[in-house]
Amino acid sequence: MKSSCFVFAAMLICPRVGAAQQVADTLFVPHTGPAAYAAAKGPHIVIDGGHYNFHTVDGRYRPFARLATRDGYRVTGGSGAMTDESLSDVDILVIANPLAQRNDKGNWKLPTPSAYTPAEIAAARRFVERGGSLLMIADHMPFGGAIEDIAAAMGVVWINGFAYDAKQNSIFRFSRQSGFAPHPIFDGRNASERVDSIVAFTGSAFWLAAGGAPLLRIPAGSRVLMPRVAWQFSDSTASISATGMLQGAALQLGRGRIVAAGEAAMFSAQRSGPKGEGTMGFNSPTAPQNAQFVLNVLHWLSGVLPLQ
Repeated sequence: MKSSCFVFAAMLICPRVGAAQQVADTLFVPHTGPAAYAAAKGPHIVIDGGHYNFHTVDGRYRPFARLATRDGYRVTGGSGAMTDESLSDVDILVIANPLAQRNDKGNWKLPTPSAYTPAEIAAARRFVERGGSLLMIADHMPFGGAIEDIAAAMGVVWINGFAYDAKQNSIFRFSRQSGFAPHPIFDGRNASERVDSIVAFTGSAFWLAAGGAPLLRIPAGSRVLMPRVAWQFSDSTASISATGMLQGAALQLGRGRIVAAGEAAMFSAQRSGPKGEGTMGFNSPTAPQNAQFVLNVLHWLSGVLPLQ
């Protein structure tokens, strides 16, 4: 679905091609350095697939899974509810764009309730406190609403909207000159893993309730637009200032580590458009270092990189 352009707060907003045309790019193989672990000997990554997730291990996050597998991680998909038992053999839990059942199958309109029950949220928090790691990703509305409760339990306040900068862009380029906050994730294990810039392909925004390290600072003058239906904007669409908000952060909770990210495509490789002509993610020519950023995030979550 693609809605027409409109003027909002002196900005011409032109939504991109709708999500229904996004498919995994199964042919792209990014160039990366030596694997962190021997084949199939690394930590166990589980990509949640039990909560109407828009991104799953055998769907739009297949490129993410393949990238991690090449690095030695063991990657599987999760299903069903999150419990102490289901998380007992997990090292890194990946939550990417979950949804409540009412918002499944493209019903992307308010309300957007939590994708997780209070019991699941409590289990996930215990998992992290005991030493597990969590990669928590939510795109633009409605995904921010679906992840809001579990994010709050981890110390992250998520906004259920679309982040646009002052120059009408929802695609953000973050770099060491603009947006990056100093962190081992950007430095990697050595000079060959250093990341100088990444691209995020239309996402949400959040802030840290207390503590934690910013990774990706949203540009000054940005706003978060909060439509009642995804991709349907008008002059009356509510919005708030995104000053001080983030699209990436790293936190500690108990003995565990968390990375929160406000855009999902940058962690994968997808194609979009009627003929799959558009690239979005680490297959995009505009984002040559996104794949290394993904690996560095995983390295930090699994303790290969220092805490700070």
